[in-house]
Amino acid sequence: MASGEGAEKQRGDRYSVLLPTYNERDNLPLIVWLLVRYFDESGFDYEIIVIDDGSPDGTLEVAKQLEQIYGSDKILLRPRAKKLGLGTAYIHGIQHATGNFIFIMDADLSHHPKFIPEFIKKQKEGNYDVVSGTRYRGDGGVFGWDLRRKLISRGANFVTQVLLRPGASDLTGSFRLYRKEALQKLVEKCVSKGYVFQMEMIVRARQLDYSIGEVPITFVDRVYGESKLGGNEIVSFLKGLLHLFATT
Repeated sequence: MASGEGAEKQRGDRYSVLLPTYNERDNLPLIVWLLVRYFDESGFDYEIIVIDDGSPDGTLEVAKQLEQIYGSDKILLRPRAKKLGLGTAYIHGIQHATGNFIFIMDADLSHHPKFIPEFIKKQKEGNYDVVSGTRYRGDGGVFGWDLRRKLISRGANFVTQVLLRPGASDLTGSFRLYRKEALQKLVEKCVSKGYVFQMEMIVRARQLDYSIGEVPITFVDRVYGESKLGGNEIVSFLKGLLHLFATT
């Protein structure tokens, strides 16, 4: 645990973690335990907002148990009746967030909370509006993907770099730290759905002259459950990329 001196040093900023979930009952207890561990050890003020979209596997029931274990001041449940999309999940979460900084990340354990202190350190070093996790710089990488997934990710990132020149190395990742007001403005401006949404967030951030820092991360493929990336998402990505190219 952080010392009293360490906790005092971190006082002032509050970090809200938005965790959109759909069928993550097996992963949610692990990701929440890890989040609590790394935040508590680092001495940062935080809250974890679980936004469940009517998961049929009982994710919300698990979240209610976690709320009892860790307390309603740390675990906030803000469920919705059905699956409404990632962008609207963020908008919903922002409305309930009390932090001046907001983390977005996946609840499937592909994003390890051990990187959170590095995100916060990077933000403070450069006073960045956005700090994005990158798999394609420094010690970043991917584990557990087959060749198809690697080719899709690399190919999507390469084509995006060529067409849009966004000034960031990893456009499709979804482990990021935002100033709250920056995230609010970005989700209002973004029109994309699905896989292309995270890419548009970075492109719009550059348009609005937000400063962007990067932290190398290791992405690990989900242990429990099924990936939500399919053929439809790939087609939607290509359509969204062409739309951004034509409009930015």
